[in-house]
Amino acid sequence: MPNDNVLNGVLARMGCTSSTLADCVPSSSALVAAGGALALGYTLWEQIKFQWYRRSSKGEQLPGPSVVTPFLGGIVEMVKDPWTFWEKQRLYSFPGMSWNSIVGVFTIFVTDAALSRYVFSHNSNDSLLLCLHPNAEYILGQTNIAFMTGPDHKALRKSFLALFTRKALGLYAAKQDALIRRNFEDWVSMKQPFEIRNFIRDLNAETSQTVFVGPYLDDPAERTKFSAAYRAMTDGFLTFPLMVPGTAVWKGRQGRHFIVKVLTKAAARSKVRMAEGHEPECLLDFWTKQIMSDCKDAADAGAEPPFYAENVRIAETMMDFLFASQDASTASLCWTITLMAEHPDVLARVREEQARLRPDPSAPLTGEVLNEMVYTRQVVKEVLRYRPPAPMVPQRAMAPFKLTEDYTAPKGTLIIPSVVAACKQGYENPDKFDPDRFGPERQEDVKFASNYLVFGHGPHYCVGKEYANNHLCVFLSLLATQLDWKRIRSAVSDDTIYLPTLYPGDSIFEIRNRHSK
Repeated sequence: MPNDNVLNGVLARMGCTSSTLADCVPSSSALVAAGGALALGYTLWEQIKFQWYRRSSKGEQLPGPSVVTPFLGGIVEMVKDPWTFWEKQRLYSFPGMSWNSIVGVFTIFVTDAALSRYVFSHNSNDSLLLCLHPNAEYILGQTNIAFMTGPDHKALRKSFLALFTRKALGLYAAKQDALIRRNFEDWVSMKQPFEIRNFIRDLNAETSQTVFVGPYLDDPAERTKFSAAYRAMTDGFLTFPLMVPGTAVWKGRQGRHFIVKVLTKAAARSKVRMAEGHEPECLLDFWTKQIMSDCKDAADAGAEPPFYAENVRIAETMMDFLFASQDASTASLCWTITLMAEHPDVLARVREEQARLRPDPSAPLTGEVLNEMVYTRQVVKEVLRYRPPAPMVPQRAMAPFKLTEDYTAPKGTLIIPSVVAACKQGYENPDKFDPDRFGPERQEDVKFASNYLVFGHGPHYCVGKEYANNHLCVFLSLLATQLDWKRIRSAVSDDTIYLPTLYPGDSIFEIRNRHSK
């Protein structure tokens, strides 16, 4: 048959016949040997490549491990104990930069504050792009503001200016005050020690949702599902990057779809209210009011309306705001109550300031009073410096990237500026929690302002900085005046855990009303 003739011809060219075909098939031992040779060859090539990548133009090598585990690099150690892994990486060179491999990807860890600012200042398709997490694009979507660059990104951020004026922040503070007090009542009712982290997460989620889009989340069932969808998004960042139905990543993406659907309806409703002349009641209202003004300016100039004026784009950006405010603020709130328990002298001074500025602790907080809280704001600033909620911000080199006069990172390098390292650089006794460093006598906030990278730097600098600071100030102000609490310590209380924001090893408290008899 023709097929037999073809087969015989192929076998003949291989030096085989159909009768000796079995002799031409490699044995299992030969396959194993070949596979081993390939693995060994790749291992040697990888080690040589990394040694070459870490060399500067002067022939000097970046500090870091002498060799790395083939294929895996430091991923096993990083997953088992992230805080220890990254602290070890920081200490290879501080301040400066060091190298490692993460799942075979050449990685540079930047621990010098000035160099970190330089990295943050670059954001384009031919320099550096944010590389948040392997699951980030699945869960957040490719149009997420974190992945934007260029003029569109700049125009979008400019439209946010109206969201954080004194008037807007004052409105947000009133809402934060009411919700935090209500959550405190729930905490007091527990009447036994409990791990507070999940309760703070719920407080923060409720506060963010109310401040940002509250009037439009008026269906209780929908709001419950909305909160669950955000939790699914967060959980998706803590799992293996596998996008198939049923996985945490898939559930996170489904959560985003639901959230955007709800927020698209909210954007449409907000536009109607603002067009009718109502006063803004939430962050979304302030933004849609600004967007309508931007659209009018574009129409007057004979131009197209801005791209972010579409309801779905408004919804996607509001989702970004809500997501960005969730885990980072939850971590900082956990550190606030924990550090106050560990530093009663600091808490006593906060209470003194609160008693002076707020003689009636039951009266709602106002933006004006918040602005007068000098020491309380010092404490908040030190909480953020001492344990930055986002410890690092990975970037991907889209082309060879010159980091110093002597060293250029190859294309594809993962460059990770360390916010933790920057916040340790220059400060007096940086490992000590010390709000006085930001007082008028020492003025470390002025001397080392360029090292305080808690909110980033450059094109992706956090636009919600003032909101985040105010949120912590409101929380601390009410915490100091409304509650008494005792930390129940354990063997892990002094640890720092990485989720991937930083949290205390545990946060177990016994809480009671400060004014109860």
